[in-house]
Amino acid sequence: MSTPRPRRRSSRPVAAAPAAPTAPAAPARAPLLTAPLPPVDATAPASRSFVELGVPAALVAELARQGIGAPFPIQVATLPDTLAGRDVLGRGRTGSGKTLAFGLPLVARLHGGARRPRQARALVLVPTRELANQVHAVVEPLARTVGLTSTVVFGGVGQNPQVSALAPGVDILIACPGRLEDLLGQGLCDLSGVTITVLDEADHMADLGFLPAVKRLLDRTPKLGQRMLFSATLDNGVDVLVRRYLNSPTTHSVDPAVAPVSTMTHHVFSVTATDKAAVVHQLASGQERSLLFLRTKHTAKKLAKQLTAAGIPAVELHGNLSQGARERNLLAFTDGSTRVLVATDIAARGIHVDDVALVVHVDPPTEHKAYLHRSGRTARAGAGGTVVTIATTEQAAEVRTLTRQAGIFPTTVPVRPGAAEILALTGPPAAHVEPAPTVAMPAQRRSSGSGRPAAAAGAGRGAGKA
Repeated sequence: MSTPRPRRRSSRPVAAAPAAPTAPAAPARAPLLTAPLPPVDATAPASRSFVELGVPAALVAELARQGIGAPFPIQVATLPDTLAGRDVLGRGRTGSGKTLAFGLPLVARLHGGARRPRQARALVLVPTRELANQVHAVVEPLARTVGLTSTVVFGGVGQNPQVSALAPGVDILIACPGRLEDLLGQGLCDLSGVTITVLDEADHMADLGFLPAVKRLLDRTPKLGQRMLFSATLDNGVDVLVRRYLNSPTTHSVDPAVAPVSTMTHHVFSVTATDKAAVVHQLASGQERSLLFLRTKHTAKKLAKQLTAAGIPAVELHGNLSQGARERNLLAFTDGSTRVLVATDIAARGIHVDDVALVVHVDPPTEHKAYLHRSGRTARAGAGGTVVTIATTEQAAEVRTLTRQAGIFPTTVPVRPGAAEILALTGPPAAHVEPAPTVAMPAQRRSSGSGRPAAAAGAGRGAGKA
């Protein structure tokens, strides 16, 4: 639903500056990415095409090449405003098509401007490294189509390649707040030329404590630039960002904030502590993608190893992994080489993979928003999905409260290993995959002062200690 508001006195074109009264008119910019804009209509049906929404022909052709023929509702709602340069507050769940909703106007409105060394012309702030890479994967082909550049900046990796990418200037910078502040502090990046700013998953940035850094970064961008903010909720200080940094934004709410999705089915499996591990293994044994959530990094790592050893290849995703390992594991899950991903809450919002058939809350989350964010990894983009919460007897009351607060009315049944209810959700099990043999590394032999190998010289001293 769209909230009407007065039009601005200026549509704030991206690369234009106010001309002096006596100055001659600037030459017209090449019209490659111009397209007539329809009037804003928040009630427009989702059947409107990208062309009808004002998306330039070059970008429509690139979308068609990718197999994207029709816009999602949030794109239908926001594109007329964002393409016209208006500030927008978009409220919708993950998987609703938000990335194209801001990516298309970014590219369309930046076309024709000039880059300057170390400067970015547009800034997209995201909470996690995974989301930064995924946003870049969507935006970069569109930008390349019309000769624009884009790059990503985040921590956990060396900064030199990022510095090199920023040195000549970049049209679209996709960044996590921490690393971007580091680069700004070193004088290696400049936000004074930013004309469009996007905050994606602002509520997640608030959950992670990034809002002070986000405010400092926004204060470095010009006040008259276009700003877009996408968030599922407006709590934890996100509403302060809206009031402080968005200029009379048009609000579009496509999905109810943190609401359950109608294409999800929710189940609670009541188990004994003794049966829990076997039930989890059987839920993970199906032939489609499954995502299993636990509360701690240690238990996530342990379960991934146990599943793999049992012939169910699984990878882990949590905060203790290096960036390279996170990317490899997420790629293995995305490309289908591994069907099972075991993750913690901190990674939940960074997972944007289509066709996840089953989400399992192996450990129930501590609050209902986390339940909805975890569950939102399935039933994306209009697809169906199944969510199962494993509850021991001690957790039953906690889970009832959790689902009630989330607005969920799950089917609750007691199950044992091999129960028909499990098979009904997973289907036939996938073929057993023999785990790769581990190669033991030979112990390093060092010489001791006596001339004997160090291991032998120290025998008996501290023996048996882990």
